[in-house]
This record gives sequence, C-alpha cells and structure tokens, in this order.
Amino acid sequence: MAALGRVSRLLLGPAAPRSLPARGARWGPVTHGEGTPRMWKTLTFVVALPGVAVCMLNCYLKAQHEHERPEFVPYAHLRIRTKRFPWGDGNKTLFHNPHVNPLPTGYED
Repeated sequence: MAALGRVSRLLLGPAAPRSLPARGARWGPVTHGEGTPRMWKTLTFVVALPGVAVCMLNCYLKAQHEHERPEFVPYAHLRIRTKRFPWGDGNKTLFHNPHVNPLPTGYED
C-alpha cells in the first residue's frame, strides 16, 4: 500500500491542503477542484488509453483465430418462422451470414 501512495504522489503531486470549517460555523472556506484537471489527465493517459489498447489487442488476436462452425441441431423452439421476412426470400434475417447463421432446415452450404 505504501508503494501505491508513493506512485500516486509522484503522478498527482502534493495534495492541496483543505481547510475545515470552524467548530461553530455551518460553512467554512473549502477549496474544491484545484487538482482535478491534472488528475483526470493523468487517469486518461495511465488508465484509459492503455485499457483501450489492451481491448484492441484482444479483439485483434481473437479475430486471427479460425472458428469452427457448431453442428446444426434442429431444436423445435429455435428459428421459428411464423411469417416471412419482408426482404429477400423471406427466410433469412436482415444480417444473415451463411457461414454462421443456420436456416430452420440447416446451414446453406
């Protein structure tokens, strides 16, 4: 925990002193937001951008793998067509992919 405190002091600098209200006073002079822009800038470069880079790397590596198509099992409760789709032959969904999405009778190829 001490190392985390040292790293945060290095990144954010010394904390601004806060003044507490007097004992009987309802509101005291309190400073807000003096180090906030620097903190958000640091969080953006230290947390957010590396997080986006890791997510992009994960998507890229998963896209490189060749996926096997699962075996078609004609379950009665899936791919029910009570009325035709208003496009194409009426049996394929709007974003139909013949390699991944089966029709009610099975894959096309």
